[in-house]
Amino acid sequence: MSVLIVTSLGDIVVDLHTDRCPLTTKNFLKLCKMKYYNGCLFHKVEKDFLAQTGDRTGTGAGGDSAYKFLYGEQARFFEDEIHPDLKHTRTGTIAMASAGQNLNASQFYFTLRDDIDYLDGKHTVFGAVEEKEGLDTLAKINEAYVDNNGRPFKDIRIKHTYILDDPFDDPPQLPEFIPENSPEGKPADEIAEERLEDNWVPLDETLGPEDLEERLRVKEAHTNAAILESVGDIPDADIKPPENVLFVCKLNPVTQDEDLYTIFSRFGNVMSADIIRDYKTGDSLCYAFIEFETKEACERAYFKMDNTLIDDRRIHVDFSQSVARLWSQYRQGKRSHTTKGNTHSIQYDMLFDEDNLETVGDRANGQEKTKKQNASHHSTERNQDKRISDRHRHGDDITRYDRVDGKSRGNRKHGDYHRDKRADERGDEDKEHRRRLHERSRHVYDSGDPKRSFGSQLENEREGGDSHRENEGDGRKRLNDDELRRRNDGDRKRKSRDHDVDDYHERKYREKDRK
Repeated sequence: MSVLIVTSLGDIVVDLHTDRCPLTTKNFLKLCKMKYYNGCLFHKVEKDFLAQTGDRTGTGAGGDSAYKFLYGEQARFFEDEIHPDLKHTRTGTIAMASAGQNLNASQFYFTLRDDIDYLDGKHTVFGAVEEKEGLDTLAKINEAYVDNNGRPFKDIRIKHTYILDDPFDDPPQLPEFIPENSPEGKPADEIAEERLEDNWVPLDETLGPEDLEERLRVKEAHTNAAILESVGDIPDADIKPPENVLFVCKLNPVTQDEDLYTIFSRFGNVMSADIIRDYKTGDSLCYAFIEFETKEACERAYFKMDNTLIDDRRIHVDFSQSVARLWSQYRQGKRSHTTKGNTHSIQYDMLFDEDNLETVGDRANGQEKTKKQNASHHSTERNQDKRISDRHRHGDDITRYDRVDGKSRGNRKHGDYHRDKRADERGDEDKEHRRRLHERSRHVYDSGDPKRSFGSQLENEREGGDSHRENEGDGRKRLNDDELRRRNDGDRKRKSRDHDVDDYHERKYREKDRK
């Protein structure tokens, strides 16, 4: 009694031991008749050990016996049928994968090598695969790439099962579980992680070497285009460069636009011939773009002009891959944004919209004028600061300080005001001191003895006058010392501030030069 199992890797014919294991073989045959195994995954493949299947969930944790469908949930599992003479002696042995003793359901496995004797007496062996009836298919399954859990990265499925001979009568309840058409694809109960489908075939197995190389080249070009779009070098990944433009490199620096225009005009009408130059110096960068009116003229120039001699240089010609000129022609649309609380919408136009090119140009011209004005202003400031610095070196400290920092000038005036006020107060105190000395001398003279001689009175008056003059001289000397000290302090402060201002301007000019 045998069953044909069609898998995604080939066919397997199983001979069943119906006389030795009737309970197990009947369960297997009725499940095949119910198309229960259609679409089941080989969810576990261990190289040179076994390949396990029969679980519709694809996880290895499910499966139901035919007796459950016929007699209810209590009949989900059935008992073992282990015989000492039925062993795992050769490749292709088929046995039940049980969840424990007497817990057989629908899962089974094929052995992938000979003499796996440590499984004997533990699992029910109910059939075998004969030579030339599916061992080559088992060899393919054995070579499958699997993950750490034994799950193949590419799905291996049972496509169909066909019963070649069935000695058991069908129970009366069985026909209601047999579908009209044989199901295909995944089982409805499958919850396993998705992998490569069983019908997936690598490109190198379906295409020739040349076609495969062309396919890979196209994919690589599209990947590079997507990268360029993401960094903003091209407007769109699907945009194509113009077919009527040539790229010319290895030019002599002395070659001019007119020379290229004249040379390439013999192949057709040339729309433009532009040598790319350095934007600062204007020197040639030794490459150019030639735009023709037609694609045919461009192709003729490509085949004829490559490796030709122009101004003692062998040039290289290729089709242009630049899309710089297509930015203004490529319309990316407009996006609108409505601010919250407003009834009108604000339009955010793309930079390269055609209807905004003029506005963008005007804005650029305005920015250029502003830069020129700022440069002129900075130049004027630099010249003025230089004149101020020269004047400072010649001793005109106060004038320079007033021009450089108006705030410092106000502070200086404020300090001068208080200094003068303090000097006036000290002058008033000195005057009051002299007046008191004078009054004291007069008091001494008036309160003296009237019988004193006129000479003694003159002597006392002279002594009082000398004392007054001495005190007055001391006061003036003290006033002069204080004034000199204040002036010296003011000079030091002014010099310190001037030094700080010079350091500030010097750092400012250094930063501008670095920029």
